[in-house]
Amino acid sequence: MMTQTGLSPRQKAAVIVRLLLDDDEAGSLTRLDSEAQTLLAEEMAGMELIDRQTRDAVITEFCDRLAAVGVTFPGDLDGTLAMLGGKLSDDSTDRLRRLAAMSGRGDPWARVAALPKENILALANSESTEIVALMLSKLPVARASEVFFALSRDRARSVAQAMSLTDGIGAAALNRVGLILLHAAEALPRPAIDTPMAGRMGAILNFATADLREEVLESLEQNDAGFADGVRRAIFIFAHIPTRIEPRDVPRIVREVEQPVLIRALSAPDAVDAAAAEFLLSNLSQRMADGLREEMEGLGKLRPRDFDEAKTEVIAAIRRLETEGELTLILPAEDED
Repeated sequence: MMTQTGLSPRQKAAVIVRLLLDDDEAGSLTRLDSEAQTLLAEEMAGMELIDRQTRDAVITEFCDRLAAVGVTFPGDLDGTLAMLGGKLSDDSTDRLRRLAAMSGRGDPWARVAALPKENILALANSESTEIVALMLSKLPVARASEVFFALSRDRARSVAQAMSLTDGIGAAALNRVGLILLHAAEALPRPAIDTPMAGRMGAILNFATADLREEVLESLEQNDAGFADGVRRAIFIFAHIPTRIEPRDVPRIVREVEQPVLIRALSAPDAVDAAAAEFLLSNLSQRMADGLREEMEGLGKLRPRDFDEAKTEVIAAIRRLETEGELTLILPAEDED
């Protein structure tokens, strides 16, 4: 329906977009779906000259409509989740995306690509080779390669041969395969506890005394050497600082610990603890390191418990910084005890 400007609503939209193209700070059109972008481009291709009076009338009408808007919503799930940010729990976000994909209102392949590696690998080992070939063709290359190389040799060869059959599949069939994989992923068993038990046990033993920690580890090794090895690799104690901490992170760690506590930790008499203390001091400014050394020299006689508690507080501070994303621990070497 034409208005007093003589332009249709779609033509008015084309005028506004044309004006916005002259503004470097204007947003892109990528938030529009492909159909809307196509229609808009076709409309603009059929237009030529718009006089100044018509242009001003379109702008005025657009501004009036904009001023009348009380609140806007994204209009799709992805935009809504982006708007809500971290205000939804991970479970709620995951459930919303899953429901959208299952109902056909979302891209199932985006959900498949977001599955944990172990889930994708489980699907790759249980579904037909044709479906697995399609899955690998839709996954990001890095993730597809990771899954492919984890397959057995025979399975990998079969999947590679099946990929030659995926070229002619239509969009509707590809969408159905994505939904099949999502349904299959839903049926996979889910652990009730997210944190791996070796990691949790290692975190607990971080705060144990050295003799109790070794006693527990020796007991675990006698019953389950694999689990014990995982626990050992998850443990992070004061003596591990030189091999697990980046030198650039040392000043941030030192600022996180109260100075009296830091002085006690740096003064621990054990040789491996002394090496960790020297690593921390050598990665501080000369002035700060000298000041800490002076404080250490003036430290009175302390009980072993005082040193242990101070080292534990330093480790707790490092773990806190790691959780907050302020630093990343270096992974232990395969043969590190």
